[in-house]
Amino acid sequence: MKILITGGCGFLGSNLSNFFLKKNYEVFIIDSLVRRGSDINLSWLKNSTNHKNLKNFQIDIKNKNKLENIFEVNGPFDYICHVAGQVAMTTSLKDPRTDLETNLIGTFNVLEAMRKYSPHSLLAYSSTNKVYGDLGWLNYKEMSTRFSVSEYPEGFNENLPLDFSTPYGCSKGSADQYVRDWARIYGLKTVVFRHSSIYGGRQYASKDQGWIGWFCKKAIEQKKQQKSNQKLLPFTISGSGKQVRDVLHADDLVNLYEKAFFAKEKLNGEIFNIGGGLENSLSLLELFNLLSELLDIEQLSYNKLPRRQSDQDFFVASIKKAKIKLGWEPKINYKKGIKDMISWTSTLI
Repeated sequence: MKILITGGCGFLGSNLSNFFLKKNYEVFIIDSLVRRGSDINLSWLKNSTNHKNLKNFQIDIKNKNKLENIFEVNGPFDYICHVAGQVAMTTSLKDPRTDLETNLIGTFNVLEAMRKYSPHSLLAYSSTNKVYGDLGWLNYKEMSTRFSVSEYPEGFNENLPLDFSTPYGCSKGSADQYVRDWARIYGLKTVVFRHSSIYGGRQYASKDQGWIGWFCKKAIEQKKQQKSNQKLLPFTISGSGKQVRDVLHADDLVNLYEKAFFAKEKLNGEIFNIGGGLENSLSLLELFNLLSELLDIEQLSYNKLPRRQSDQDFFVASIKKAKIKLGWEPKINYKKGIKDMISWTSTLI
């Protein structure tokens, strides 16, 4: 089987690439290698057991001609995992044009290359919960460590109204709808996964993206300061710390992408909200308590900044549709997953 993975050296992309290489599939990676850690992930993949089945192309998906040449020469593909993109909301506010060109024009280029040279593939698109905006119209209850929303006791389903906010939400949301519509108008097989918070190995987190990994890093640094009797250097958080997300380990997400391929005959522009579900939901404050416990720190030291623009106080995905249509649900509990994340992050410090 031939798998094309855009952004195949990023966090999700490298996990997908490694998974499919272990299955002895042919894996074709497209990646610009501009994101921190992508070159390291590529070297890691090249040292994998089945690296001879790997072909990588260092191009940007904004480049229509080079992208189409890869499709024409190497296609058709069985499966296209389109996980390339600009992934940070804060970065989109600083540079909205690059965000637009990468997320929307890049996705349009992938769809059109697929339509010309690989029309019988399944394309899975990595979208985001930010297509729903800041959800400020909901009724929130503020508790001691988190916000909650009583109207959606099982989390948010796919019928939640779209409300693109920030350049990132606009670019990802627009691309999300193109992927859906190319199934309806041109008969392509596509599926859209609107992800909540993802974490796991191969993630080079930053303060702008990958909050689980970033705060694991900050906690490990404070643990080292504590052991050497140094004063704890506080990190910063935005908002109250009671914001809630459902967190999903990369291994569970990779299994979702595989299940989608084998259910491809059912997928004609389908959209799924994807996350860890309510049982794997965490606020920042609850994560800090867990990190303090796991690292044996009395209390993490941090300072509060104003709430980020268009931040969601609460987002938990209802994964009922994915359970029914794809037979998928998370297997990795957040406590085990975060222990693993601490181990991975420790190798980077």
